[in-house]
Amino acid sequence: MQNSTHHVVSLIERLGRIARGVQHSEGMKPAQWEALRFLSRANRYSRNPGALADFLTSTRGTVSQTLITLEKKGYVLRKINPGDGRGKHLELTDAGREAVERDPMRKIESAVAALGEDRVLAEKLKSILGELISDSGCKGFGVCEHCIHFCANGAAADINGPHRCGLSGDPLDHNEVVRICREHQEIAA
Repeated sequence: MQNSTHHVVSLIERLGRIARGVQHSEGMKPAQWEALRFLSRANRYSRNPGALADFLTSTRGTVSQTLITLEKKGYVLRKINPGDGRGKHLELTDAGREAVERDPMRKIESAVAALGEDRVLAEKLKSILGELISDSGCKGFGVCEHCIHFCANGAAADINGPHRCGLSGDPLDHNEVVRICREHQEIAA
């Protein structure tokens, strides 16, 4: 058992190193690709420097330097947060969205897809990740559809609905509920 566990951990570590290595492409670093991926998947509440730092488990200063580089490359725009006027809201530019389409991690996605769908493996990896997040005190992140705050059809009459976030009270459309959120709290199994 111990030998098998060690082997699995070694495989995960090796996959992580390869994943980091393939992200040194197009003159970018892994953290820059990770930031672009996050911004392409994050909902409106999470597209800000603080949420990005939490997701990357990085410091605000490191994330600031990453964002400066991405802004210079023309991939990211920082705007005043429309919600409070103090913070920054991050948006991908058209060039940023095009870069995400060229994401070097797609090579690894293709390799995983070639294995076929394996819900058991995915659930086990999710469980390991959840345990590590809990032990480290990191933010969990997740999609609205699987959050305790998600109110399906809670804003059916709202033009911005049909769903609602029970935490913010805001209506959510179908596109928003499949995006990741920093306020996510997993529904207990």
